[in-house]
Amino acid sequence: MKAEESAEMAMEKDPQFATTLARGIDILLSYRVGESVLGNREFVQRTGLSKTTVARLTHTLTSLGYLRHDVSLEKYRLGPAVLSMGYPLLANMQIRQIARPLMRELSEQTGGAVSLGIRDRIHMIYVETSRSTDRLVMTPDIGAPLPILTTAIGRAWLSRAPADERQAVLNQIRVKDPEHYQRFYHAAMQAVNAYEQRHYCGNRGEWRSDVYGFAVPLSRPVDSNLFVFNCGIPSSSGSYAAIEREVAPKLVSLVRSIEVILGFT
Repeated sequence: MKAEESAEMAMEKDPQFATTLARGIDILLSYRVGESVLGNREFVQRTGLSKTTVARLTHTLTSLGYLRHDVSLEKYRLGPAVLSMGYPLLANMQIRQIARPLMRELSEQTGGAVSLGIRDRIHMIYVETSRSTDRLVMTPDIGAPLPILTTAIGRAWLSRAPADERQAVLNQIRVKDPEHYQRFYHAAMQAVNAYEQRHYCGNRGEWRSDVYGFAVPLSRPVDSNLFVFNCGIPSSSGSYAAIEREVAPKLVSLVRSIEVILGFT
């Protein structure tokens, strides 16, 4: 579904919906990892907006500092205002400061990367990461989007999310990427069903063949966000079963310790 169509549908359902604002945000969300510059042509292709609308939006976003115009390339880079906008969110997440030393300790024990994430639309994003090995240098850093159906962190979120919110997200994935949904939905649901017995979710390299993942959600939201802890281990470290026996219980223990600190129990 094109951004223009989705915005119009939302506006019809909600008279308070600001279509122009939504379209400007869609421009900023067009960038992908590894892309430093995009032109109006790419924005048109990725948002479905008209050339005139895109030109007006990029001009406005550049004036406000959210984009920077590279005159020599006739393309746009994300501006510093985007970073400034995200800083208060991260700085006010007290759980990051609470969890950081425990995450560092577990990453050193397991030789992997321990991360903390939340949901953003149909993706999970890391808000904190502790990495102990150079073998995981390609592990997504803070702010990078991760798919929900193929990652342990996404499956763990599905396991704890309210039923109506979970279904809404699944419906969005089905509409936006039907092939991905069809391919991975059942495996994700199997992981969700197994969560009640295991108290964690995993993936055997469905997302990246070189990494096994395990994830545990907090038992309830913090500041309206459902946080999930994730541990990624290089698949070269051993068999999935052996790594699971070692890492999963330690990750569950880490989350329970944090819940005690937060006063959950």
